[in-house]
Amino acid sequence: MSGDLQRMSLEFQDNVAVLKFNHPEVLNAVGSQMLVDFGSAIRQIADPRNGARALLLTGEGRAFCAGANLQDENRGEPGGAGDGLRSTYHPILFALRDLDMPIVTAVNGAAAGVGMSFAIMGDIVCAAKGAFFLQAFARIGLIPDGGSTFMLPRLVGWGRAMELSLLAERLPAEQAQEWGLVNRLYEDNEALLDGAMGIAKKLADGPKSLALIRKAYWSTWHNAFEQQLEYEAQLQNQAGSTKDFAEGVSAFLEKRDAQFKGE
Repeated sequence: MSGDLQRMSLEFQDNVAVLKFNHPEVLNAVGSQMLVDFGSAIRQIADPRNGARALLLTGEGRAFCAGANLQDENRGEPGGAGDGLRSTYHPILFALRDLDMPIVTAVNGAAAGVGMSFAIMGDIVCAAKGAFFLQAFARIGLIPDGGSTFMLPRLVGWGRAMELSLLAERLPAEQAQEWGLVNRLYEDNEALLDGAMGIAKKLADGPKSLALIRKAYWSTWHNAFEQQLEYEAQLQNQAGSTKDFAEGVSAFLEKRDAQFKGE
């Protein structure tokens, strides 16, 4: 367990980094200390010396993350609310995007406001049936942030993204799965954490190419078709030079399960 974090908890379980929003008294709403801890935790996870090959992100208690903590005394930013996004949230979102490992999110309750933004950053989004998603921003006179206006129309379509953002209504987890926002749905939080950890461990035991797959898909949102084909070729060169590729081919020919090491 990482001992220098106050509002996040981080534990390395074999090659899975388990990161939790850890302020259950306010449903894990994001305050200034949590943002500092979040950035610190991601740096620890990204450090190859810690051995993480997958990240599982969830919340402590009965919520995933209820959005920004409006009572946080240090949340104000001189010059406007957007300046706070640039200096605190954006570096975290970029760091999550650029992680060299798959991300699994386990939505165990409310994922509201920027909490929803963090939830949908998962490559695999898991949720308990009692969880819900909420674009809460319009309720307090703000616009969606945390990358929501980029992610949502690409995940659920323009009309549904507008509906979620303008009406600011709860989206139950079961409906979120129907809309393609959730990959795996579980009966309760206990089953959720077991299932999400199982997925994270499977990904952590996978080849180095999983990190390259993430890069390939993120690039599709700004590349033309020709650029994407070229980028695929570049990444394939990288994947083809890994020890995991050699192991995968050997395992296939020898009719056995591959033993990948993320190298």
